[in-house]
Amino acid sequence: MSLDDDTDVSQKKKKAPSEDEKRRKKIVPGSLMKAVMRPGGGDSTPSEGDQVIYHCTVRTLDGVIVESTRSEYGGKGIPRRLVLGNSKMILGLLEGIPTMLKGEVSMFKMKSEMHYGEDDCPVAVPDSFPKDEELHFEVEMIDFAKAKVVADDLGVIKKVINEGQGWESPREPYEVKAWISAKTGNGKLIFSHTEEPYFFTFGKSEVPRGLEMGIGTMTRKEKAVIYVTSQYLTQSPLLPVIDGYEEIHFEVEIVHIIQVRDMLGDGRLIKRRLRDGKGEFPMDCPLHDSLLRVHYKGMLLNEEKRVFYDTRVDNDGQPLEFSSGEGRVPEGFEMCVRLMLPGELALVTCPPDYAYDKFPRPKNVPEGAHIQWEIELLGFEMPKDWTGMTFENIMDEAEKIRVTGNRLFKEGKFELAKAKYEKVLREFNHVHPQDDEEGKVFVNARNLLHLNVAACFLKMGECRKSIEACNKVLDANPAHVKALYRRGMAYMAVGDFEEAKSDFEMMIKVDKSSEPDATAALSKLKKTKQELERKAKKQFKGLFDKKPGEIAEAGTENNVEDEAAGENEKDDSKEGSDSDETQAFLEPTAEAPRMGWLYRLWPTGGRVFSALGLQRCTIL
Repeated sequence: MSLDDDTDVSQKKKKAPSEDEKRRKKIVPGSLMKAVMRPGGGDSTPSEGDQVIYHCTVRTLDGVIVESTRSEYGGKGIPRRLVLGNSKMILGLLEGIPTMLKGEVSMFKMKSEMHYGEDDCPVAVPDSFPKDEELHFEVEMIDFAKAKVVADDLGVIKKVINEGQGWESPREPYEVKAWISAKTGNGKLIFSHTEEPYFFTFGKSEVPRGLEMGIGTMTRKEKAVIYVTSQYLTQSPLLPVIDGYEEIHFEVEIVHIIQVRDMLGDGRLIKRRLRDGKGEFPMDCPLHDSLLRVHYKGMLLNEEKRVFYDTRVDNDGQPLEFSSGEGRVPEGFEMCVRLMLPGELALVTCPPDYAYDKFPRPKNVPEGAHIQWEIELLGFEMPKDWTGMTFENIMDEAEKIRVTGNRLFKEGKFELAKAKYEKVLREFNHVHPQDDEEGKVFVNARNLLHLNVAACFLKMGECRKSIEACNKVLDANPAHVKALYRRGMAYMAVGDFEEAKSDFEMMIKVDKSSEPDATAALSKLKKTKQELERKAKKQFKGLFDKKPGEIAEAGTENNVEDEAAGENEKDDSKEGSDSDETQAFLEPTAEAPRMGWLYRLWPTGGRVFSALGLQRCTIL
């Protein structure tokens, strides 16, 4: 048999029959009879996945009532609810109910094997039930509709009345406003919120468990009935008394879903969406380097919630404009705006360390103050696409970002500065210089950016990553003096003194003009190494000089810490006296240079651009 033949055979294989299909094959002609007592309406009948609600009265052939859901026949007056394809049913109803119309009343005459007398019947019945007799089942089809099974045991089922809007459903710790009413299974009203919507926080047990499970599948403006059985009826402020209810039908209409985001995961920085924006989250949110326009109102989070700034009042009604990732607004403010859509209104509650304790403080905001911002994102402009730009324009855009990175570095915002330098490096991956002179400018610019990244890592204490950044330059140019210096400083910071010494000595070999900086670095390296050795000796002094049986404790001399502190102060003062050239090796400069890369590294091209009036291509 060929492979094609195997494929044909596999395609002809039928899906394995379900348990209900296997049971239907046992039906013998004449074992189930149906007589319509009252016709129903419409032309649709129940199908798999529908929830069916019906009354049922079971009689013997002599008319004796065996059981009933109806109150007039001794039942509780609560109709049965089943989900076709999910619920366990007797074989006669499994076959008969899908033939009924809404409102129809029919009599089904069943032999014992069609009801509870079936071998391995999935539905339990009391021992006193006449399961071996032929019986009449009078069924009234009250309603049927597509349903969502929320709980696998069918304890929570949702029937949609009106479809909702959007895609987002409530989840912890979202806040929900909804119209809610509740009825018993037989239709008796328990309560109804008609004056104002009920407001609750998802996940806080403020509504019964089953109701919350059902609401968790709904979207804004959706209206539905949620059927909850007793095992999912938990006490809550909405329903304090639950005893005596076998099931409750909750009619729910979602008014608003307030998206609540815990930005830090510890409940301190919280963003609440008060009004939806336009677009799809997160694809239509601002990117890094986007130019944003916002109106905002800043309040002290105290009893008065005093407003300390309002752009509509204090900024002549003009919105605030800033580029994301530049550190122009407090960190907590930017974190939340970056997760907003245009037109969205949000309320942000922020702790002091993400507000103004680490940011220039407005004069009317005290230290340690918790802040609340009401922010409206009016819109934003995406960062420029460098595709198709000329080489000069690319270098000009890179210069703007580089200057911002240097400013952030000088402000001590090393992570933000690194992000700026790395952004340019990513864009440089798509730059293709057209000639050798452009290539030289490009390579030098890229190397300097890698070294700026290395400086950021060094300031952040991530010395190994600083070394890796320097290696990207030295792999291509082992004689790059600035890269050797910076890598040497990183090696010295992690205690790899021999590697640091090798880099500083190599500086002198490849460039005699760097000898003063290399000599100063080697002197500092020697002192650092000697200081560590001295501390080690003091710490373990006398540890092995005691007589047998005596115990010595390391580092117990009173003057160890004082002397170490004194030596550190000497080193700090020495470092402060380093030459300007040494400082240039240590960190990026914040001032924009008078002559940029293009002019310093390509003098001929610089004169050509100057003649054309194009004198703005400066970088690093």
